[in-house]
Amino acid sequence: MNWYRDLLYPFLFSGLKADPETLKVQLLYALHRIGTTQAAAILSGLERLFCYRDPRLEVQLWGLTFPNPIGLAAGFDKDGLGLAVWPSLGFGFVEVGTVTAQAQPGNPKPRLFQLPQDRAGLNRMGFNNQGAAALAERLRQLPQRRIPIGINLGKSKLTPLEEAASDYLASFRLLKELGDYFVVNVSSPNTPGLRSLQESERLEPILVALQQENQGQKPLLVKIAPDLDWPQIDGILELAQTYRLAGIIATNTTLRRDNLKTRFLPGSRIPITEEAGGISGAPLRARSTEVIRYIHQASQGKLPIIGVGGIFTVADALEKLEAGASLLQVYTGWVYEGPGMLPRLLRALATHPRAAANSTLQFP
Repeated sequence: MNWYRDLLYPFLFSGLKADPETLKVQLLYALHRIGTTQAAAILSGLERLFCYRDPRLEVQLWGLTFPNPIGLAAGFDKDGLGLAVWPSLGFGFVEVGTVTAQAQPGNPKPRLFQLPQDRAGLNRMGFNNQGAAALAERLRQLPQRRIPIGINLGKSKLTPLEEAASDYLASFRLLKELGDYFVVNVSSPNTPGLRSLQESERLEPILVALQQENQGQKPLLVKIAPDLDWPQIDGILELAQTYRLAGIIATNTTLRRDNLKTRFLPGSRIPITEEAGGISGAPLRARSTEVIRYIHQASQGKLPIIGVGGIFTVADALEKLEAGASLLQVYTGWVYEGPGMLPRLLRALATHPRAAANSTLQFP
């Protein structure tokens, strides 16, 4: 029995009918307290329960060492509150953010929903965060770094689209010495007009500004939506080659509502087909893998990919690695399956024939 999935999760979300965002915020502040007090006994206990270490799981990429290929996706810990504790929960890396140049409250609540019938989530958070300066200060105070830290950059809501490049650049300048890699998020569906920045003519000025400032010091990636068609993805891949991007994150949440069993959000009479927000979790799995496979083939395996979307099981993880992902990220699956998910997946990956035959994990 999975005590979290079978007992605790139903109790919290069905029995208590707890608000998902409230629970997440409470968890993050609990992790923050553990991290800032350096509660050694708690950290040690978490490591015994949830860390699985095996040298065959190690991934070398961008001059960084990832102790295992599974990271926490952006969106969960926007302000880096749990940075000191995520390694003790078994993650091989963590991506904080999305962070914006200006602190902003995000969209009106409620804005985060669980769809248990579909093993999915719906969020319309709107890049709520304390701002790039606050994140920079928190990163400076981090006592040690045990895993790579990525920083996901977004556009401030109040910044006009035509000024997006300067907005991303302002965040990058504050954070560039503090992140191990950086991600240009132009694919969230919850900031008006943001997804239009995936168009080549709008994305190019952002990449020009960031790479001129970057001067090749830090790996720079772009996170794309699963709803792009192949020609749109081709356009991004051309920019990736021109501006020497370090990789692509595939994919963000989807606007599609195909075949969802959920008809209405909790407390709503609006059909889910008309609700704003992006869908994550199991409904995204197949499409995100399809996009990973396309990018891997189109780039002839030369462009690293972080695969995210619908990972719950070992089969899900292997599917994305074999499609061409170098690293993986989880969020919704981790919420549903609980912290025992990581050691279960990592144990299976370490004994997979590909890992057993190499000193480090190599797919495909």
